[in-house]
Amino acid sequence: MRAILIPVLVFAAVALAAASEFASVRHRLVMERDEVTSEWLQVQEALERRAELIPSLAEMVKRAAREQESIAKSDLFGSVTETQGALAGARTAQEKIAANERLSNLLARLLVLTENYQQLRADKQLLRLEDEIAAAENGIAVERRKYNETLEHYNSSLQMFPNNMVAALAGFHRNDAYFQTDPGALTGSGLGPAHVP
Repeated sequence: MRAILIPVLVFAAVALAAASEFASVRHRLVMERDEVTSEWLQVQEALERRAELIPSLAEMVKRAAREQESIAKSDLFGSVTETQGALAGARTAQEKIAANERLSNLLARLLVLTENYQQLRADKQLLRLEDEIAAAENGIAVERRKYNETLEHYNSSLQMFPNNMVAALAGFHRNDAYFQTDPGALTGSGLGPAHVP
């Protein structure tokens, strides 16, 4: 009887230790995944702040174009509404990242257009708006960097032993919704941060 009891107790101790380690690793992975979600919410807030500023800039450029009897660049101004709609309608992180890239390109084009209109260059409202956009761009750069770092940590954690085994059993998956490095996104507009992550 004693010979049977010792292996059972050893097996029970090993099973308890394994269950405890599984629970601990799972808890850590849940916390890391929640950090990624939290950082993503910060990125979304920064993106939405900038998106709110772009229609004002587009309207100022449109008015200046009309006043100078220039072509109103209707395709560009229509793109503002369309791109904002794509950003608002995006459901996944990757869709939002793609919509954000289109919005960044659109913003760069609008800022280049402001250079064409002298009355805009002297407009204090435009200068204030450009300052707000620059602040929003810097905020996005900071939040993107933090998000990418947090996501990288999470993905690396999923690959380490024993995390990889727990992740496979508990349904954790790699998340590849990274922002890509684009240091020249707003180069020439004077608004791009010195380093965009």
